[in-house]
Formats: sequence, structure tokens, C-alpha cells
Amino acid sequence: MTRTHRADSHRRNAYRLLWRWHFYAGVFCLPFVLWLACTGLIYLFKPQVEPWLDRAYAHVTDAPAKPASAQVEAALAAVPGTVLNAYEAPASPHAAARILLGKGSELTRVYVDPSSLRVLHVVRESDRFMRIIFYLHGEMMLGTTGSMVVELAASWTILLLLTGLYLWWPRGRRLAGVFYPRLGQSGRVFWRDLHAVTGVWVSFFALFLLVSGLPWAKSWGGLLRDARQYMAHAAVVQDWTIGSADERKRIAASNAPPDEHAMHMGMGAMHVGVRPMIDYTALDRVLPAVIAERLAPPVLIAPPSAKKPVWSARSDADNRSLRSDLTLDPVQGRVIQRVDFAQRPLLDRLIGYGVAVHEGVLFPPLNQILSAFTALGLITMTVSATVLWWRRRPVGTLGAPATQHPPRYAGGFVLLLCLLGVVLPLLGASMLLVLLLERALLRRLPGPRHFLGLTPVAELKATP
Repeated sequence: MTRTHRADSHRRNAYRLLWRWHFYAGVFCLPFVLWLACTGLIYLFKPQVEPWLDRAYAHVTDAPAKPASAQVEAALAAVPGTVLNAYEAPASPHAAARILLGKGSELTRVYVDPSSLRVLHVVRESDRFMRIIFYLHGEMMLGTTGSMVVELAASWTILLLLTGLYLWWPRGRRLAGVFYPRLGQSGRVFWRDLHAVTGVWVSFFALFLLVSGLPWAKSWGGLLRDARQYMAHAAVVQDWTIGSADERKRIAASNAPPDEHAMHMGMGAMHVGVRPMIDYTALDRVLPAVIAERLAPPVLIAPPSAKKPVWSARSDADNRSLRSDLTLDPVQGRVIQRVDFAQRPLLDRLIGYGVAVHEGVLFPPLNQILSAFTALGLITMTVSATVLWWRRRPVGTLGAPATQHPPRYAGGFVLLLCLLGVVLPLLGASMLLVLLLERALLRRLPGPRHFLGLTPVAELKATP
């Protein structure tokens, strides 16, 4: 065999090996990619859906509003055993007051007519439509376990997209089938072009969406939090939660009362005892000052708690780059301190921008359009890949591309796997597990060996 032939054989084997990794990554990832794309596409339209769902409470009165503290008392009376978690500054004098009440790790949203103090609606925050979609998207409603599964699927999807780009990379071909599909073709060519061409147009943005979503994941997000705290050299509260378990912990801390010492430091104590009582009339004094700051809505005003033993206000805008935090003086009704997004640590700002892009709110409506295009592209790729696999799979096998034995890995591919394994620890651990299972067990069992396509190419050629 000449040197040229050996080089061509090596390239073909390397190509087939990458195709094999791409195939197995797809077998695992595609159901999750479809799930994440569909739920993400729904959540993408939160800025339009939530106002539509709350349209009945956008205009409930034309009469003058009662004090905010009276609205809070009406909400507390409607849901006994709760405490004020946050009061949402009214977006309009005609809209229903929105009040968040807490009990342990649970939040309840109460809509109150600001003039008559009549309670219009009570709903658990976790039962609201977009919160359900959020949990379905991030952890499949399975808590920490679901978050780990989604993180693992996202990590393998990153590998899936990178190997797909290599397989797609033009090798002297024309533009047709590379940058635009040959729609006039039929059968395998049509589905192959639909898969590959859609992939190249959405892969880079899809990679960004996957990476920007990792801070929410249990494992990767926890490592990022530890690194962030180490870099900050202080326990600075981060602006995002790591799964629903972390969110519930934060809510419980926000609902817990502050200690007596903090309450005595001018933070609005009404009584002294085992459980300090919050003077809700302080809300009437700080509300005008908060409104004057013109924070991006919605603006949440919170009483002292174990988590933050001062009256405070914060913008909860979807676009995190617009968020600000206020520390309030409840006695004089003034703002003591304001911290804007630009004053946050660099890492927080980078993640804030990433999260805003991930949710399609950083530069609307273009961001929303690009994200919707990416989600629809991922759905198209998933469907076309499934059709391609179904049409080409041999009877009795999974249909994985055959490879030589032992497999010869290209140096660049090994480096890529090592880098991804370090940056994405769940991916690295799962890749090692796959290799160990394949080498130690599956290759020794004829049935699984044949079904998974582990039979070497030489053996396949020798089979009559």
C-alpha cells in the first residue's frame, strides 16, 4: 500500500470513527434535544404569554388605591400562616396589586384590588404556567436528578454539534448540499441535506445557548459558583439559582425572619420577641422612593429577612443587564444604596448577558427571533436525523457505523475529547464509562457486540 493510500485509509477511518461518536451521541441526545427545543421555544415567548395570561388583572379599578401596607394585610389575611416575601411595585394605578407571600420554601402570588382590597386571585408561584415550563425545560420536573440528566444531555449535545460540524465540513464540494439544501432531490439526499444544512446554520448559536444554560445546571453550576466565590474572595450573592433545590433554599431564607439584633439596627421592628414582627407600614414610606428610582419592571420590594436583614428592592427584569438592587431606609423612606448591573463582578455580568441571550431578551425582538429560529432548527435536525437513521438501519442492529478494531483515534480528536471532558466533567465521566463498558464488556458479548455495531470492518467484509 502506498503512502497516499495509507493516508486516505487513515482519513476514512478517522471520519468513520467521528461519525460513530456522532451517531451514539445522537442516539442519547436527540430525545432530550427535542424536549429542550420545544420547552425552550415556549419559554422564549414569556414576555408575550405572561401579560396575556394576566390580562384580567391589568385593569381592575379606576378608584384611588389604598396604602400598600393595607394591600399586604389583605393578602396575608387571605393566605393564613404566610409572611410577606415581596410587594411588586404597581406598573399602573389601575392594575391589581401583586403580592408574593412565603411559607417555608413555597411562594404564593396574590392579586388584590388596590382600591377595595378585595382578593381577586391566589396561585402558587410554582403552579404558574411559565414556571412549569421553566422547570420542565431545566430539570424535567425531576428536581436535582432531572437537572443532572439535562446537564449530561446538554454536554453530549455539545459534542454532537462539534462532530457534526466536522462531518459537514466542505471537502471540495459545491455549495448545494453544504450551505443550502437540494430541495429538488428526494429520499436520502433530501433528508441528509435538511439535516446537515440546517445544522450548520444553527449550530453556532445552539452551542452558545447550551453553554449559557450550564450555570443553571446542578453539577456545572455548582462548580462555577465555587469558582466565582473564590475569585470574589467574599460571599457575594449571585443573581441566578442552580436548580429548583437551590431556589427553594433561597426562598426559605427570604421567608425566614431576621434576628433581633438586625431588627434593632433600625430595620423596622415593631415588636421584640422570639420572632420579630415586621412593620408593614414601612412599605408605604419606601414605595415612593423606589418608584422614583425608575427601575426596570417588575420591581419587588422585600422586608427584612434572615437572608437580607434590611428593607430592599430589586428589579426582576427578564433582561438581567437592566437589573438594579436598592437598600432602603424604612424610617426616613429613602434609598441608602443602589447597585446597578454595571457594578456587579465581571463574571456575574458575563453570565447575566449569557442568560439574557439564552432567554431571548437581551436585544428584542431580534434575539427572540434568532432563538426561535435555532429552536426550530434543532427540531428539524432531530426529525431529519431520526428519518435518516430509520431508513438506513440494518435489520437487527442499531445501525452504528462500523469501524476498524482496534479503533485508531486521530490526535486532534483525542485532544478535543480531553478538553471537553475537563470543561464538562459529567461528559468526561460518562465518556470514560462508555469506553470502559465497550472495551471490558460489550465487545466480549456477541449479541450486544453485533447490535451496537462493534463488529470490526474486516469481519464485516469477510461475512458472506
